[in-house]
Amino acid sequence: MEAVKISTDTLFILLGAIMVLAMHSGFAFLEVGTVRRKNQVNALVKILCDFAVSTIVYFFVGFGVAYGVSFMVGAEQLAQKSGFEVTKFFFLLTFAAAVPAIISGGIAERAKFYPQLAATAVIVGLVYPLFEGIAWNDRFGIQPWIEASTGAKFHDFAGSIVVHAMGGWLALGAVILLGPRIGRYPKEGGVAAQPPSSIPFLALGAWILTVGWFGFNVMSAQTIDKISGLVAVNSLMAMSGGIVAALVVGRNDPGFVHNGPLAGLVAVCAGSDVMHPAGALATGTVAGALFVWMFTLTQNRLKIDDVLGVWPLHGLCGVWGGIACGIFGSQALGGMGGVNMTAQLIGTGLGVGIALIGGFLVYGVLKAVAGIRLEREQEFNGSDLSIHKIGATPDREANW
Repeated sequence: MEAVKISTDTLFILLGAIMVLAMHSGFAFLEVGTVRRKNQVNALVKILCDFAVSTIVYFFVGFGVAYGVSFMVGAEQLAQKSGFEVTKFFFLLTFAAAVPAIISGGIAERAKFYPQLAATAVIVGLVYPLFEGIAWNDRFGIQPWIEASTGAKFHDFAGSIVVHAMGGWLALGAVILLGPRIGRYPKEGGVAAQPPSSIPFLALGAWILTVGWFGFNVMSAQTIDKISGLVAVNSLMAMSGGIVAALVVGRNDPGFVHNGPLAGLVAVCAGSDVMHPAGALATGTVAGALFVWMFTLTQNRLKIDDVLGVWPLHGLCGVWGGIACGIFGSQALGGMGGVNMTAQLIGTGLGVGIALIGGFLVYGVLKAVAGIRLEREQEFNGSDLSIHKIGATPDREANW
């Protein structure tokens, strides 16, 4: 029976890893649909190559930083217990690789290709695992200290802070250091429209991410005996709240509507295992509205050219998720309890601080050493032709 349980747990977490792996195609198509046509090929290549670099670096470095585990042993030892440990690596890798995929959307259309791959290696190898180990593996004694000080550990079931806020706040540093796209903010004032290239591709990316998110959240239990239908229903409610809020606040804008479910799902990750569905609905609704308001503010007033709005979507909605876990996870509001608002604020602040410092440090060093932005002519021609020497529709372009 123990062998059956181990094999079942391995299959369970493997299916979760495959579902989250599929989400990376969602990241790709969301970016393909949002960027201009001359940058679509770059979006596809960038997400795929970022995943490959993340896999290699997380295997040899990042997983060890977070969990103190090395895979430099014989294959026979790795295969023990149905290979559960390496399958767990696969699952957690898909989370780690989501961080550069998030950053990719913010820096789209003007970032150099190979410096971004170098940034991915440092972030997935060191910056992300540092906080992952703190939050999910009690590394460095910080979680025990938070528990001793507040009565509860910082709670982030599926990564509102560990994955999404980290990705969003890392991206903020990169976006600021890169500066806006050519022509985005004219000298005479105002904001020049640079509309999405394909609403259908944008919608496809959002749908793939939304479906895969149920592997992201539900299978964060990691073993079959800890699976919870509550997590699935809470994810569904937060997703729906995010859609409706983005629809209303965004005044029917399809870009906002299709980012609405993502905002709700980002926010519910942290407390999806402890909230009542009504609390999850409220969490997602606030997140959907927050994304629309803050995307508009950052683009139009603060003039931060975050192409896909990854700082509002992942950074700010992730922070809201960490706080919402402390609010709606409490028994007073129908939650399971076992969470503490002070602990949530400490953990959330720590994650944001590591990501913000890490983002400015990694991209600041790369900017000084190798440069992180395409030359003006390359950016004008587009990343597709400048980097990959082919456009998204070469047959049409040749005829044209």
